[in-house]
Amino acid sequence: MKTRKLGKSGLEVSAMGLGCMGMSFGYGPPADKQEMIAMIRSAVESGITFFDTAEVYGPFTNEELVGEALAPVRNRVVIATKFGFDVSGSDHRPGAAPLNSRPEHIKQAVEGSLKRLKTDVIDLLYQHRVDTSVPIEDVAGTVKELIRQGKVKHFGLSEAGVQTIRRAHKVQPVAALQSEYSLWWREPEAEVIPTLEELGIGLVPFSPLGKGFLTGVIKSDTKFDSGDFRSRVPRLSLENRKTNQALVELIGEFAEQKKATPAQVALAWLLAQKPWIVPIPGTTKPHRLLENAGAVSLELTQEELRELENATSQIKVQGARYPEELQKLVGR
Repeated sequence: MKTRKLGKSGLEVSAMGLGCMGMSFGYGPPADKQEMIAMIRSAVESGITFFDTAEVYGPFTNEELVGEALAPVRNRVVIATKFGFDVSGSDHRPGAAPLNSRPEHIKQAVEGSLKRLKTDVIDLLYQHRVDTSVPIEDVAGTVKELIRQGKVKHFGLSEAGVQTIRRAHKVQPVAALQSEYSLWWREPEAEVIPTLEELGIGLVPFSPLGKGFLTGVIKSDTKFDSGDFRSRVPRLSLENRKTNQALVELIGEFAEQKKATPAQVALAWLLAQKPWIVPIPGTTKPHRLLENAGAVSLELTQEELRELENATSQIKVQGARYPEELQKLVGR
């Protein structure tokens, strides 16, 4: 597995990471814990060194899973987790917990994450969503203090807007921004990616396969479990799915020419955008894990990238990527 550096931070990770959220949260009932532990360990054996989780996934259960799975190989891997939601309430649907990035809450969250992850240091700590009631300078200053104490190595932001990124970076250098970016969500190209390039910050795209849609396995008649977050995503509604299928078909045709899968083409396209981009596709299936990792060795020529660019830009994707209440938390 090739490696990449996330911006100028010096944080080196496998060119493809693994998003672990869906193993215990967000996509219906949790998968079998022992099977997921085995899969995370097989990811390490295949060369993946970058694992993503968060306090709010479960809450807590995903960090516990990742901690248990990686404990025997802790010195070989990079673990990223996130703070920023107040998970003391009863509603733990994605985005339902209120935001809380007060300094004392960050410190408390980190102590909990360290225990659950069975580690004495968090490699990359993200603010999960920008909390406008707490100045970002206070958030960055708190993480700076945690870095000084040796509890955290690197600071990250998730779904933050460019002004927030700049302000945070002045207080404590930001190693990575985690945001959605894929062939069907290109918005970061306008302002975010140029800002990251200027400041030397890495980009970690989540949902690089459009929450599974770009793989071609979600059809027009696919029914989502009531506990599956995708049942609330406007661009995955039955009506929008029919229109958006055109993009999937196009990627599928391109993949056939390359003797690859649609997922591999979508991931290879992302990797070709910048050398400091590291996608974190999630899966609960071992064969998908190997398929996604295979994208790292799929080379797309400049001509192929142009062809893919031209063809996909003709297709207008229908529907918002988030329900309205979650969209409000993005880009602040």
